[in-house]
Amino acid sequence: MAGKFECYKDKAGEFRFRLKAGNGETILSSEGYKAKGSCTNGIESVQKNCSNPDCFEKTTTSGGQFRFNLKSTNGQVIGTSQNYKSESGRDNGIESVKRSAPDASIDDQT
Repeated sequence: MAGKFECYKDKAGEFRFRLKAGNGETILSSEGYKAKGSCTNGIESVQKNCSNPDCFEKTTTSGGQFRFNLKSTNGQVIGTSQNYKSESGRDNGIESVKRSAPDASIDDQT
């Protein structure tokens, strides 16, 4: 099963997207956007930037878990991963974004 982006409205009324892998697991989540068009632009930015390894920022939480951000070429964070218990888990998450995002469908739940 291919990956998909879910575009939805959060409790605050902002538009967000999440990228789900073929197994249904969320692998990347966005910030909140005031306009739906901005959310759509965010999805397009993920698809454009996910093939560039330099756009992935690997981080460690204060609790010792691992995560990553996908950034656009101007340095703005487009999406953030979940927390992973290991570096290899995080790296597998990055590879999953690279595989899933380019051809992912968009499920508009708004």
